[in-house]
Amino acid sequence: MSQAMDRKVVWITGASSGIGLALTKCYLDDGWKVLASARKQGELEPLLDNHQHLTFIPFDITDDSQMDSVRDTLSSYSAHLDCAVLNAGTCEYLDMTDTDPDWKMMDRIMSVNFIGLVNSVEVCLPLLKKSSRPHLVGVSSQAVQAAFPQAEAYGASKAAIRYFLSSLRMDLKQFNVDVTCLLPGFVDTPLTQKNTFSMPFLMSPDDAAKRMFSALESRPFEYAFPKRLTAMLWAGRHFPKLWLSMLAPKNK
Repeated sequence: MSQAMDRKVVWITGASSGIGLALTKCYLDDGWKVLASARKQGELEPLLDNHQHLTFIPFDITDDSQMDSVRDTLSSYSAHLDCAVLNAGTCEYLDMTDTDPDWKMMDRIMSVNFIGLVNSVEVCLPLLKKSSRPHLVGVSSQAVQAAFPQAEAYGASKAAIRYFLSSLRMDLKQFNVDVTCLLPGFVDTPLTQKNTFSMPFLMSPDDAAKRMFSALESRPFEYAFPKRLTAMLWAGRHFPKLWLSMLAPKNK
């Protein structure tokens, strides 16, 4: 871009690794000013040394006490946000074979994935409303398309995100804020590298980020990918007995 004043501004959460880090690179390559948040710099550190239009703003999305200061810090770097990509999240699996299942996991996962995203919306919405064409983006998951074993906490939190964004889209239309829900499939990140089950159509973070970035140009209500996984999960959703027989753990 020829002038700094023409540079669009995006805030990305969960930017220190995985999809968030790859998205940060996409926006920088396209000439955006990127305000990147995570609890720690992580893999962002080398980028910060080489990109003058990248700023790190630490934020634990589960900590309500940080919200006002993070909003003030965002405001100090830009009077508005053109886009916010709320990507931060985590994953754990509920083991029903355990004699004492970790039900507290539900609280932990919901507090990060869902309440953390809601906190992030509260932080960024006033700045989005100051943009001429604001775009709010939240990251859900293809896991919401059909049930998976042990995914009670993760799937429920991502389903909550999907509904929250769908409803928010209606209420923010009056303010001309576009809302998109992204539903990625399996992406090779530090979180998924812990998985011990098969992950069909596994993508690299760079591939996933490029698909997201390209799709967001048209501001869709939802974007689920890859399409092969979408089709497989459609079958699982419409033929639940078959899906159950294929995926449910076998009787001991």
